Amino acid sequence: MLTLSISSRIGYGNLLIKNGLNVLDHWPTSLKEFVLTLKSLVYPREQADLKKVFPDFHTTSLNSVLSQGMNLKKKHEVEVLSAIVSSIVSTVQADAIIDVGAGQGYLAQVLAFEYQHSVVAVDACSHHGNVTDARAERIKKHYTVQMRKFGSGNKRLNVPQTITCRIMSLETLKALSTLLPHKCDVEQPKLIEQDLEQYGSKGNRSSLVLAGLHACGDLSVTMLKTILECEEVRAVISIGCCYNLLSEEGFENARIHYGFPMSCGVKTISLSLGKSSRDLACQIYSVWAKNWFSFGQYKDRSAERWKSLGKEAGLHNFELHAFRAAFQMVLHKYFPEVIITSPSIGRQGKALRRKQQRRIMESELHDEESTYSSLPQSPNMDEACSVIQSGEAGAGDKSGIGLNLDALVNKMSLDTGSRCEGRTISADKYSLFEKFCRSGLCRLGLKPLVDINFLGIWNEVEPYVNLIGVYWSLRAAFGPLLETVILLDRLLFLQEQAGHLNVVMLPIFDPALSPRNVAIIAKKLDTVMAS
Repeated sequence: MLTLSISSRIGYGNLLIKNGLNVLDHWPTSLKEFVLTLKSLVYPREQADLKKVFPDFHTTSLNSVLSQGMNLKKKHEVEVLSAIVSSIVSTVQADAIIDVGAGQGYLAQVLAFEYQHSVVAVDACSHHGNVTDARAERIKKHYTVQMRKFGSGNKRLNVPQTITCRIMSLETLKALSTLLPHKCDVEQPKLIEQDLEQYGSKGNRSSLVLAGLHACGDLSVTMLKTILECEEVRAVISIGCCYNLLSEEGFENARIHYGFPMSCGVKTISLSLGKSSRDLACQIYSVWAKNWFSFGQYKDRSAERWKSLGKEAGLHNFELHAFRAAFQMVLHKYFPEVIITSPSIGRQGKALRRKQQRRIMESELHDEESTYSSLPQSPNMDEACSVIQSGEAGAGDKSGIGLNLDALVNKMSLDTGSRCEGRTISADKYSLFEKFCRSGLCRLGLKPLVDINFLGIWNEVEPYVNLIGVYWSLRAAFGPLLETVILLDRLLFLQEQAGHLNVVMLPIFDPALSPRNVAIIAKKLDTVMAS
């Protein structure tokens, strides 16, 4: 049994932060067995040898025009996925590609301009469609100039077609697939489904490949179902995302066509995940690691990055969790009527902290001596207190977390019990907690009561703060396993269609850059045999 002694035996930030899921010798036997069992059940994430899977696979390094606006993560994903999609298009001899949940059209534009495929970019957000069109025009001008320069000015450029449509059902995506040969800039799915009756009997249909790069929630499920229901779709490649938005049988968010479970195999065992598990399946990357390590160029987070994260940055994260848990106690005691509404106070303090860390890192790059001169090079308690006090005085943001305090904690390894002029780092944490609570109440539209005893609640919570890291790490360790369950359910659903599909599931991205890297690829067998 895991007891409170774990925090002292393993270390506050040392359970899974620096070691991923690697077992350490001094851990309790029960913990070792727990971690090893998890590792054995989780689908592997090491990037597959894609050249063995796709014989004609060859990535193209994107030029500065095509990659404009992409961070390193997105550039890597688009380079790899576009090459895979192009290979699949050749294999199944498809006429066109539908980029489902296209966002700003990065994948669609590379497939169109670089690989010269006909592409339709579908997204629910009209703003994304406008951005895609504007970006495509800039890219088109660049390629037009290049073609004239090299004497191929008569060559026709493929420009992605954009469609703004919220795909809420399988029928909508089927309708889009049927209507692809016809120019349709539509805003309402019902119009598409009405037009389906008009064009459905004409027979002049395209053969399509559906591609979805991190298509959210049920959208990935709808893509996988469409290959079975729509004759035009010859292949699909799906990298899922946002499992918290997945509808589930037996829960209040379930629809007629729910997203989990999909397969008969999982349905027969009556496996249920629930909202918390679905949240955790995606939060292993986006909540646990928290993106403390960079200039903000990566929006996705991972256990791989977390392993290289500084210990102090990890402790920052767990402190925020402790603040939020204690704030819940404030609400329960003083605002019980609010508790029943499951209040959300947003990403309290996190955005500011990322900005603060960015400023610190930028200062180090431009003027390292200046940065270090403002912080003690050794644990000099008098100087440390002055830095803390200045951080408190200058914390004008709602989060109440000062730049100098973050700099202090990042630069120094001060023990939480160290004293200076009668004050402790622990007392300063209480000050931050009080600011956190006042900001949280403000965000909930609540006026702080005069008699709120923030200090009393903090004193009650503080002895357990060091357990937050251990608890959260143990909880987060289930994330990859839960995602594995969801992915295997989707794979099994497709494999149950015996004799119709060739299906593979494999990690296609470098997990250090893009941790949600497992793709499910299905091709209709008649097209595979024909090719």
